[in-house]
Amino acid sequence: MGNSFSNISAFQSLHIVMLGLDSAGKTTVLYRLKFNEFVNTVPTIGFNTEKIKLSNGTAKGISCHFWDVGGQEKLRPLWKSYSRCTDGIIYVVDSVDVDRLEEAKTELHKVTKFAENQGTPLLVIANKQDLPKSLPVADIEKQLALHELTPSTTYHIQPACAIIGEGLHEGMDKLYEMILKRRKSLKQKKKR
Repeated sequence: MGNSFSNISAFQSLHIVMLGLDSAGKTTVLYRLKFNEFVNTVPTIGFNTEKIKLSNGTAKGISCHFWDVGGQEKLRPLWKSYSRCTDGIIYVVDSVDVDRLEEAKTELHKVTKFAENQGTPLLVIANKQDLPKSLPVADIEKQLALHELTPSTTYHIQPACAIIGEGLHEGMDKLYEMILKRRKSLKQKKKR
């Protein structure tokens, strides 16, 4: 199994887009992965981009080019451009902001329905799980209607706390595994 995970190193870095509503914690996730420490952030106007070599788990050593795109309503139309032809999508959700879960669901379903995103592996990060009023992951999965995503979309929902980094490496391992599985499947289809 170890060899199958090293196969990706022959590829250029993975292209990962990070989306979600404003204040969900996308930039905090990005800089926790980059520096392995909390970085105080400001709202993203536009995007942040970082090349990060993952440092833990089965994805250790894998180079990823992350695009963290702002989540304000006026920026969401740009999501289509940033998510086109990406290896994986990370969708960050604020587990405490129950009032905006319907909005988060609508935006997530829009992104996964773009033709270019059909089958793109999806990691949903249920952020802020450390807070007392955070919704359990099973409830978030239900409210986001993840089971209603197109059948070709593989996904994993990961409980996390971006401030301390809890759950992020496990989530990246799952995303990496889904990307490898998709690449293998696409390669087999080409051979037919």
